[in-house]
Amino acid sequence: MKKMRWVVIFLCFLAIAVNYVDRANLAVAAPQIEKALGIGPAEMGFILSGFFWTYALMQMPFGWFVDRVGARIALPLAVGWWSLFTAATAVTTSVAGMFGCRLLLGVGEAGAYPSCTKLVSQWFKPQERAIATSIFDSGSRVGSALSIPVVALIIGTLGWQAAFILTGLLGAVWIVGWLVIYRHPTEDAMGGAQDAASVANAHAQTDGEKVTWASLFRHRTLWGMMLGFFCLNFVIYFFITWFPSYLVQTRGFSLKSLGTLGMIPALIAIPGGWLGGYVSDALFRRGWSLTAARKTCMVGGMLLSSVITLSAFTENVYLMLAFFGIAYGSLAFAAASIWSLPCDVAPTPRHVASIGGIQNFASNLAGIVITTFTGMMVAMTKGSFTIPLVVAGGFCFLGAFSYLVIVGRIEPLSIEPASRDVPKGARPTV
Repeated sequence: MKKMRWVVIFLCFLAIAVNYVDRANLAVAAPQIEKALGIGPAEMGFILSGFFWTYALMQMPFGWFVDRVGARIALPLAVGWWSLFTAATAVTTSVAGMFGCRLLLGVGEAGAYPSCTKLVSQWFKPQERAIATSIFDSGSRVGSALSIPVVALIIGTLGWQAAFILTGLLGAVWIVGWLVIYRHPTEDAMGGAQDAASVANAHAQTDGEKVTWASLFRHRTLWGMMLGFFCLNFVIYFFITWFPSYLVQTRGFSLKSLGTLGMIPALIAIPGGWLGGYVSDALFRRGWSLTAARKTCMVGGMLLSSVITLSAFTENVYLMLAFFGIAYGSLAFAAASIWSLPCDVAPTPRHVASIGGIQNFASNLAGIVITTFTGMMVAMTKGSFTIPLVVAGGFCFLGAFSYLVIVGRIEPLSIEPASRDVPKGARPTV
């Protein structure tokens, strides 16, 4: 069973990879869909944003659902839902229909990260959580990287409709594998259940209803997590939504070069995330406080990712790709620690997925903003992506500030009894 935890994380990695293939395929197919539907960048920005509305809004309800029924049920249910509406996108012939499919896609995909975070908290101890998180989170980069050549190849040979049908079938294959392989962890294998945070809050296991969502929002650490992740995803979602269009429309990439050179930033981000998880856990094991270990990786990664702005001011294609690669890799480096935070700060094990959902809700509001904002700026400036890239660099600095200053000590949030307005034993989270 101790070896099984790595199998579980690999299954989570595959689920996230499918998740990102299914959300990124529209970005790759965007130029062809614009021609087929006779629409422009502003309308495509509207369609791209549809996914994020429901994806963001469903994070908190799905986090609550995962904490109640468990990830074993919630994760395959989510995969099946989003795979269905990925395939359904192939039969839409209007902007409204495309937007509707993206809305329903977001409902299902909202369950992926809260479920995977819950599984990490169950199977791994604090000193291993960042590397475990980096493994499943790297599925987002693998999915993004694969979506470009794979979807481009399918579009080039079978058309854009086939790309949605075939990528939708990936989820069905994953569900079969999950149902065959996954087993509940034994007490000995559940490393997360033995950490100090769980022991310190053991009384809340039987009285968890006293920890209200309202009490969670009274902690500035949670607000700092929300703001910081918003900033990180503002930049990451440029890669997932508008990056292929940027390469084709601004840099003159062909479909073939998009499927090769276009995947370089995502490929760099894959080891970047693993390195971020390894460094964060290694610093903690070597005596650094959990706060210092996590914040060093989060703040450092966010600061370095600001080089994305420089990509807008170079004519050299390879230098441009290098800047994008450094930015994406740095964001992935930070994300490993960011997705460890729900496990690290949850007041009880019953609130890990809920906090993960709250954090991800805020972060995915950025998806709505970046897709719509970029589409409007490109339309207004007649094809220029300079303003969105400059703004993205600014959000990198804001995210670093949030994790450094607003997020307090990385420790379980104090529990507020239901009968009092002030948390028992509360102290400033600085």
